[in-house]
Amino acid sequence: MTKQLTEENFIPITNTRYRPNYHVAPTNGWMNDPNGFVYFQGYYHIFYQHYPYAAQWGPMHWGHKRSRDLMHWEDLPIALTPGDSEDTDGVFSGSAIVKDGRLWLVYTGHHYYGDNDPEHFWQNQNLAYSDDGIHFTKYANNPIISQAPDDSSHHFRDPKIWEHNGFYYIILGNQSNNGFGRAILYQSTDLFEWQYLGVLDQSQSIAAEGDMWECPDFFTLNGKEILLMSPMNIQPQAYQFKNLYQTGYFIGQFDYTTQKFERNHFQELDHGHDFYASQTMLSPDGRRIVIGWADMWESKFNEKSDGWTGLLTLPRQLILNDDHLSMQPVAETSSLRQEILCQGPLSPTTTLSQHNSAIEIKATLATSTVSLYVKDVLNNDIISLHFDKDTHTFVLNHIDHPNDPRYAFVNELDQLDFNIFVDHSVIEIFVQQGEAVFTERFYITRTPVISLVSDDNSTISGQFTTYRLDSQTI
Repeated sequence: MTKQLTEENFIPITNTRYRPNYHVAPTNGWMNDPNGFVYFQGYYHIFYQHYPYAAQWGPMHWGHKRSRDLMHWEDLPIALTPGDSEDTDGVFSGSAIVKDGRLWLVYTGHHYYGDNDPEHFWQNQNLAYSDDGIHFTKYANNPIISQAPDDSSHHFRDPKIWEHNGFYYIILGNQSNNGFGRAILYQSTDLFEWQYLGVLDQSQSIAAEGDMWECPDFFTLNGKEILLMSPMNIQPQAYQFKNLYQTGYFIGQFDYTTQKFERNHFQELDHGHDFYASQTMLSPDGRRIVIGWADMWESKFNEKSDGWTGLLTLPRQLILNDDHLSMQPVAETSSLRQEILCQGPLSPTTTLSQHNSAIEIKATLATSTVSLYVKDVLNNDIISLHFDKDTHTFVLNHIDHPNDPRYAFVNELDQLDFNIFVDHSVIEIFVQQGEAVFTERFYITRTPVISLVSDDNSTISGQFTTYRLDSQTI
């Protein structure tokens, strides 16, 4: 069995210089993929891939937090610990569903063959349950899906579960035995016995659509089905797919009778350097809400030396417009506002914030060629976002990613809209009501200076407001 977390082996946080005020971060140790995003007994629950014994990746556990309002999060005990026969070497990613008043978690069990080869492993799918949303019991007859299909490689993980017309479905991230990424589909009447239905969708080209589809999610929005996932090893193009791994979506139509999915091309969901492994849930009021890991594999993770690593994005509402997914910060973010720090008209150079590291900025202006700057106290550019009004193009540059800009193109517009959230070591920039979003980690130990500048020194017609934010986390 895996060791139990005790006072003696708890890794403390030694420095809070990069700790967020209102984003979900681990109590200590390592965090990556969000898991089990669900509403149960009056609380939103978020679980996450977690290693509590060091600020680095290790045998995965499920960390756990809950919230009444998606903003103020309460730490709960670790929900799932690896080491049983069904999850010997890790409790990998998964999802949650409520059935008959009980909260069920479905997750991947990870197993090594013991030859010290980290790529020599096998995976299965398992259940755990809770009646109070805090204490979890692993299902006695795990695994519920013991092995991958015959035409599959060993990559077989990240179950997302949902119910449709009296049946339960699980979609799994998978790789075919000839190296193509795909999503495969299972069906059940009771959560315990599962029938393999086949491949829901598959990469048409490894270079264009990847060789392994991690963290798949499948849902209906505005009468269309959306397959959201994180494909690995897509080849970069001039203006897109430039991260190590991507997160994006297909939009199409799915026939539950034939299990046939007709879809369009792959599109990126977030255009920043730091966004991966997203998961959605349907809120009680019918919103489709997504949350992601606000990091990327092989990043710097400067917070490691402080006893923790990784954080999650703000919850975002997904909006489908003309076969494009927009992301908007959920309305609940307004509850974080503590005071207005500054507001007023925009000028050719406007300082939006300079004395606080946990803020929200809202700015609206007539279409102009402008640049947003995040600078340190020595006036060094940390992040810059340039908008060209003639080409409708945003270009983001980051000091930690030299010669590696990020791009987004938006529709023609008469008005330019920014909604920006800064939280010590993360910035989330929403433009045009979330038509494009950039998520970026950054590391400076003093308060950033944020400004909006006219690139041609012309008049900017518009207004801004900057709020101080604090979650007062439980």
